[in-house]
Amino acid sequence: MVVCKHCNSTQVVKNGFVRKKQRYLCKNCSRTFVIGDARRKESLKVKKALAVILYSLGKASFGFLAKLFGVSRSLTYRWIKEEAESLPEPVISEEIKEIEFDEMWHFIQTKKTKYGLSRRWIVAEGELLPGLSVIVMLQPSASYTKNLNS
Repeated sequence: MVVCKHCNSTQVVKNGFVRKKQRYLCKNCSRTFVIGDARRKESLKVKKALAVILYSLGKASFGFLAKLFGVSRSLTYRWIKEEAESLPEPVISEEIKEIEFDEMWHFIQTKKTKYGLSRRWIVAEGELLPGLSVIVMLQPSASYTKNLNS
């Protein structure tokens, strides 16, 4: 008896041939499949696992991984995305009341008002939701700086 590869249903019917192999259609999930479909290479599983490890360690970009494994950047992106979607949602402890971002901390605590070409930043603080704060930093437009200097 033929079983669907996607939903494990036994409600399958023959649906023509592809690559000289019998194709089946699942009546339950409406997907087609081939028994013994060997299009997936085992070496790709190893490459995918290594790509996820290297990316998660922060040691590699999509472009680097693509060159390293001889695949496209979009494929490495899909590998990482698939793995991320399979992970559970992160749980933040209720004991955590404040999160510090190092670059932001230095900017706000030292009261820097300029960057690069002596342009000022607009820093706006607000409460996103009860218990969640947000800080937005914007580079002001040219008209803003003219009004400020007047």
